Amino acid sequence: MEYIEKSENRFGVLKAISISSQKGIQKTNVGIANIVENFGILGDAHAGKWHRQISILAMESIEKMKNTGLENLKPGDFAENLTTEFLSLPDIKLGSKIRIGNSVLLEVTQIGKECHNRCAIFKAVGDCVMPREGIFAKVLSGGTIKVNDIIEVIGIKENVELS
Repeated sequence: MEYIEKSENRFGVLKAISISSQKGIQKTNVGIANIVENFGILGDAHAGKWHRQISILAMESIEKMKNTGLENLKPGDFAENLTTEFLSLPDIKLGSKIRIGNSVLLEVTQIGKECHNRCAIFKAVGDCVMPREGIFAKVLSGGTIKVNDIIEVIGIKENVELS
């Protein structure tokens, strides 16, 4: 695998892929997933024809929560679909494109979210970092992704209005 410098904010690594059959619960890690254009991850409850088809959280955000005393946290515990490393997700602008592997292309549609009132995730881990540091995307081009795929942020734009 190609080594990626932490200082490069444009490239990262896919550390985990996580899915669940229900919304609002911790997700199960899988090593590979099929991504469907304008739908999301096959087998995941968040997939569908809407703007939050895939949720993304950085491993650095999970580590930050682990450092508060929640040592047992792992990818998927915040109900994120994709866990990245070496990308500053909150700095990615709306409308930016994210390429994963050879064929998958996502468009960032939302930064952060309103937290559910004491959802299962909050109750399980004591806090939820997704509202502050997670991002959401829709699928522009599908394909198969796997853990350790290279991620590239392309087409970074500012002040973009999404239709």
